[in-house]
Amino acid sequence: MEQYEPLSPAQRAATQRSMTNGRGALARRSLLRAGALGAVATAGLTACGIPAASRTGSTTPSTDHSATEKIVNFSNWTEYIDVTDDGKHRPTLDAFTKRTGIKVNYTEDINDNVEFFGKIKPQLSAGQDTGRDLMVLTDWLAARMIRLGWIQQLNPANLPHAYTNLAQRFRNPDWDPGRAYSYPWQGIATCIAYNKKATGGRKVSSVSQLLDDPSLKGRVALLSEMRDTIGMTLLDMGRRPETVTDDSYDAAIARIQKAVDSQQIRKFTGNDYTDGLSKGDIAACMAWAGDLVQLRLDDPDIEYVFPDAGFLFSTDNLLVPNKARHKTNAEKLIDYYYEPAVAAQVSAYINYVSPVAGVQPYLAKIDKSLADNPMIVPDAAMDAKAHQFRSLSQDEDTRYEEKFSKLIGA
Repeated sequence: MEQYEPLSPAQRAATQRSMTNGRGALARRSLLRAGALGAVATAGLTACGIPAASRTGSTTPSTDHSATEKIVNFSNWTEYIDVTDDGKHRPTLDAFTKRTGIKVNYTEDINDNVEFFGKIKPQLSAGQDTGRDLMVLTDWLAARMIRLGWIQQLNPANLPHAYTNLAQRFRNPDWDPGRAYSYPWQGIATCIAYNKKATGGRKVSSVSQLLDDPSLKGRVALLSEMRDTIGMTLLDMGRRPETVTDDSYDAAIARIQKAVDSQQIRKFTGNDYTDGLSKGDIAACMAWAGDLVQLRLDDPDIEYVFPDAGFLFSTDNLLVPNKARHKTNAEKLIDYYYEPAVAAQVSAYINYVSPVAGVQPYLAKIDKSLADNPMIVPDAAMDAKAHQFRSLSQDEDTRYEEKFSKLIGA
């Protein structure tokens, strides 16, 4: 019988934060375009366990029925693909079906990484089909599932566009070098945002200002997601999140704790910083770039900065689980979304960082302002500042989340 490591209280708290006010709580598009915050059920999470990092279940390749069953079952986050104004059609998926004859059963059934993992782990651990051919998971969970042996290696022969057009910044994550098992769906950049009316016209461009500037006291928000807040602080301290150690992690915690104790920080928040930032209750904060594209259109006082010290970058990733019935069809769909013209349609709608090189001229035909926006199409200067939080072991994740939960009072 497979042994599961139960979530620690800190890990459970982190999951609850993600689902109630973090990235997991909302559509991947911004608050303003997605609409109101939806309630996310959390029942059963207290009993949810994370599998030990050992290979379990069957890793035998599944029988591929793609040749006879023109279907692909695709699970994604809500509001994370292009949709017509009436909400009845997804243009890029419709075009894929028209071109290939492959029907896409598209399901928006991912609200949170841990919650979704709880749905599929019984089948995966037992070597059974999850009923899904393709799914989108954030990098830290994608890494864990690859280590567990629950993700199928992709066939490069079916991915000519993906192999050619994958932007360099996405090619070699430490958890999947060369992208043998995954391809990014979208990139997520963490930056600093501020309301220039609330700051009296002053620019806020560093984590040091967030933590130390007395003019911002009591009007600063940091993110309730551990990797984002600690990673951004590490960079400001001249440390690299790619090589975080217990000592450097503790140093970042201590630095933030000082700002908490002095009441410099108003709160730790998820996407709900957008409301406080617009009102001016929050003068400056850490933020997710995808939220700011539309926010700035509605409020010209909102500005953003990618600090010179660097910023955190993560990805949501396309994965084919073990025993998927339609692996080749899933690979064809992945490859389709790496055609720049198709990628541009998605980017124009959801406003996150496109993983597709060459998307810019196609995006410019749709909306030149989006094509020129480094939050969607990063330039070389932005690439040079991007950093990723390294993969953590189960033990590290438990210890780090415990310390972070204590810091933020969760």
